[in-house]
Amino acid sequence: MIVIPAIDIIDGKCVRLTMGDYETSTVYYQNPEDAAKVWNDYGAKRIHVVDLDGAKEGRLINSKSIENIRRSFSGEIEVGGGIRNIETVKHLFDLGVDYIILGSIAVYDRNLVRELVLKYGDKIIVGIDAKDGYVATKGWLSKSNIKDYVLASDMKEIGIGTIIYTDIRKDGMMEGPNFDSIKKIIETPINVIASGGITTLEDVIKLKEIGAYGAIIGKALYANKINLKDVLEVL
Repeated sequence: MIVIPAIDIIDGKCVRLTMGDYETSTVYYQNPEDAAKVWNDYGAKRIHVVDLDGAKEGRLINSKSIENIRRSFSGEIEVGGGIRNIETVKHLFDLGVDYIILGSIAVYDRNLVRELVLKYGDKIIVGIDAKDGYVATKGWLSKSNIKDYVLASDMKEIGIGTIIYTDIRKDGMMEGPNFDSIKKIIETPINVIASGGITTLEDVIKLKEIGAYGAIIGKALYANKINLKDVLEVL
């Protein structure tokens, strides 16, 4: 199982939110590439980067920060937030990004998802952000009427191999992930990278035990609730 530190960007800064609420933004690094350097030095093999401004506006906004992160991190980078067209996908791959995370368009534009999967294969990941079992879109500001496990199944049929699953109510709360929902998505079956609420080494071990492909850790790392070196050592 891969462990992936998260770098969320607002106004060019590395921040963390609580339950996806933009009003709860806490700045941890003025320059996101500094966070990338820290996780690189700790031995992370991949980082998870989200342009939160982009997710809200529906277009990539923090491109320069992503470019700086790419220069500062030697491993793989996955990027999401505001990716709504082929041009943006191509731009990010040209910057050296390894994986693209599609969010809202998985709900609103299945044809584009199909097109991107045909062109880029497993470099395309779909992020499913759920609240009370239903998929949220547009930077978590809108809730759809689509069940999370239904979207996962639909994405598998299209050809998506990996899902990033986030329970919004757990995100940033540091109370542990929603294991039941994660397990349900894993049973699709599809590769699942779990996100939201992962706080302890025990959380990570349990995710591995239920078959998670990966785990994204955010606030718990920045708040020193969990040590990345310890996690990587155990795994």
